[in-house]
Amino acid sequence: PHAIRLEGDLTLGGLFPVHSRGPAGIPCGPVKKEQGIHRLEAMLYALDRVNRDPKVLPNLTLGARILDTCSRDTYALEQALGFVRSLLPPEGGEGRCPDGSSPQRPPPERLVGVIGASASSVSIMVANVLRLFA
Repeated sequence: PHAIRLEGDLTLGGLFPVHSRGPAGIPCGPVKKEQGIHRLEAMLYALDRVNRDPKVLPNLTLGARILDTCSRDTYALEQALGFVRSLLPPEGGEGRCPDGSSPQRPPPERLVGVIGASASSVSIMVANVLRLFA
């Protein structure tokens, strides 16, 4: 539920602590304006600047998939697995359409890198998981 998706030819992932750690049993607490929202806005601003300048990446646009870590390392790792899920085939195989044809799946998201997280402990955990999927 805590995600932003912008379409593009290439996708950058982002992991930011938009919310603070929630109380026991609740992953997310109140919004973190300076450490979370400002970093999120900085990434969106940078993407906008790159995409508007035809000299930087001609004929390509950068998209984004930005996830909230809620300042919790285990939640951040769970969120980062969302980057991987888009590359895996669906559970139970491809399935069949009612007419017997194979379903048309959109091409996998071309995630080229991940920016963040703000804590190195989270970045290390996420990098180790994402490294397995290149």
